[in-house]
Amino acid sequence: MARPLSILALVLGITQILTAGEAAPKPLVRGLKNLSAIAVGSDGRIYAAVRGGNGAAKAGGEIVVVKQGKAIPFAKGLDEPSAIASYQKWLFVADRDRIRKFDLTGKSEVFVAPNAFPFAMSSVGSMTADPESGTLYAVGAGKNPVRIAVFRITPKGKVDVIVDSKSWFALGLPCGLAMDGASHLLVTDPSLDGFQVSRVTIANGAHEAVTHRAGGLINASGLAWDMHGRLFAAGAGKIWAAARPGSPLVMLEASFGMPMAICLDPMRRSLLVADATAGAIHVVPAAVPGQPVDETPLPLETAVAFPNLKWTGWQGETDAGKIVPLRPIVLTHAGDGSNRVFVATQHGVIHVFPNDQKAKATKVFLDIESQVRYDDKQNEEGLLGLAFHPEYKKTGEFFVFYTPKNQKLVNVVSRFRVSKDDPNKADPASEEIIFSVKRPFWNHDGGTICFGPDGCLYIALGDGGAANDPHDNGQNLKTHLGDILRIDVNKKDPGKKYAIPPDNPLAGNENALPEIWAYGLRNVWRMAFDKKTGKLWAGDVGQNLYEEINIIEKGGNYGWRRREGLHPFGADGKGHGPAYIDPIWEYHHDIGKSITGGHVYRGKALPELEGHYVYGDYVSSKIWALRYDETAKRVVANRPIRDRGMPILSFGEDEQGDVYLLTYSAAGRGIYQFVRTKK
Repeated sequence: MARPLSILALVLGITQILTAGEAAPKPLVRGLKNLSAIAVGSDGRIYAAVRGGNGAAKAGGEIVVVKQGKAIPFAKGLDEPSAIASYQKWLFVADRDRIRKFDLTGKSEVFVAPNAFPFAMSSVGSMTADPESGTLYAVGAGKNPVRIAVFRITPKGKVDVIVDSKSWFALGLPCGLAMDGASHLLVTDPSLDGFQVSRVTIANGAHEAVTHRAGGLINASGLAWDMHGRLFAAGAGKIWAAARPGSPLVMLEASFGMPMAICLDPMRRSLLVADATAGAIHVVPAAVPGQPVDETPLPLETAVAFPNLKWTGWQGETDAGKIVPLRPIVLTHAGDGSNRVFVATQHGVIHVFPNDQKAKATKVFLDIESQVRYDDKQNEEGLLGLAFHPEYKKTGEFFVFYTPKNQKLVNVVSRFRVSKDDPNKADPASEEIIFSVKRPFWNHDGGTICFGPDGCLYIALGDGGAANDPHDNGQNLKTHLGDILRIDVNKKDPGKKYAIPPDNPLAGNENALPEIWAYGLRNVWRMAFDKKTGKLWAGDVGQNLYEEINIIEKGGNYGWRRREGLHPFGADGKGHGPAYIDPIWEYHHDIGKSITGGHVYRGKALPELEGHYVYGDYVSSKIWALRYDETAKRVVANRPIRDRGMPILSFGEDEQGDVYLLTYSAAGRGIYQFVRTKK
């Protein structure tokens, strides 16, 4: 009986001739005969696989490292390397009927031997790695009889079948493979009807078509996501791009022979394309034609604001020598024309001072530290929110969101009033708790409160904490957790210290809580209204892989825990569809791991920031200015701002619309303003 063709040989057999007059982008390296795979290692180096001979010869394959336009040998003696996956300090190489494991010095071992597969293999094809766990996923072809399968391979090398051509009868030649979140895979298969891209649920092998005929994608041989949810596919001499899941694929580049594999370059700004016909690796900008996003750096940076300011009552060190950093968590204003700045610390003190860079000392506006629960080991609790009544000048009312010390796993929203005798001092005895919520865990408190242009108070609550939203609170309309609430603090319904606005989306629904304005959120860490448009912006902290920015709509379901960012989450995860509102922007955890939402800039000091949403990441300390085109319904700019490597606790806005960055500081210099970069 004739030996079954390998997946790699079948793909190479599907040849394409370059269109007359077209020229491929300038190659990064040439002369790679039988080029079959490409990957970027954790060391930032580019690795490529080349097959031995005509695919039948043994021990003629090798892995090379690309350096300064040359291919330098990294590992020799392979048979038919067809895929490379990178995870931490290892490279995994699919080599005909086995998988080899290399460290970054070139030392290798057989990670999965031929007899470790559930059936005899002809070849292992495309492969990808879960960036969190290191679990590998691969497609492979069995022999005698031919059997196609998608495999899961644990970090210990145990192999099992997720789905195969016995259970999925149409499965014939899966050539492209990429993770879609942490719980699903995308598979391209030219043998499927119309060359579909399909999504496979890892837990049970369930599958669904994502794109039919894939916008012209034929003989797909590679898939790759960029850091912002843009999907790229290689096939039939072309590279295709989609702005986000659910968007059509459009042609990015049409000048290749046979692109065998694609991946992001070390800087994550471009695609590396392994073209087997040309024996070359090309570089293509990671962009979607017709939908450009300006990612050029803004000539801005941060500088200490109020450099001479002393924080009344705060000491950066205890008598025992313990450092106690100042943790400014909210910066806002009273909207009363006084141009004063109010800063709340997470420990429970609200300071007030003139909006003057020469200000020398704060006054303590309210001190409730003795009744606020805060611990550095549980640093998502504390005083988290502060909002002044829209008619503060008349009412003297303001509202505080905090974790009370005398109650466990509870958050409250309280109304306070200013002192009758001193406009720079609140009356602590005026506290009236108007709302409280019980949480199952200490984290994911949410905590932002703000007034909308409608005069209602909006409250952001996390999903209750732990991981994976174990109680599915995000999709439970009978809990306030995982939601944004909207209440009227100017009225009181029977049994409540506030009223339900009659136009709330779930008011009158006996199967839902009437306070809910939007839901399906994991842990909104900072939301704010755009002073000009009235739109509510929210940064929602992700879990496994993605951080996201949402524009909050009335009654909107933002998908958690069925989705994380633009991707399905968990075994019951869902793909793109009308049931959920997608974020307007996401970024991968390779960029940052905890979004800090900010404000749409409407100040006067920096007109180049006008209309940009300024936000950052707590872990990576990166800062961006994002611009969203309301007409086109897409992001048109996400421009980095030079950062100082400081954890970003929060952002704030003064009465003039200027935006500030807040960080913790042992010296008390935790407020930064944005300034033009000095030349």
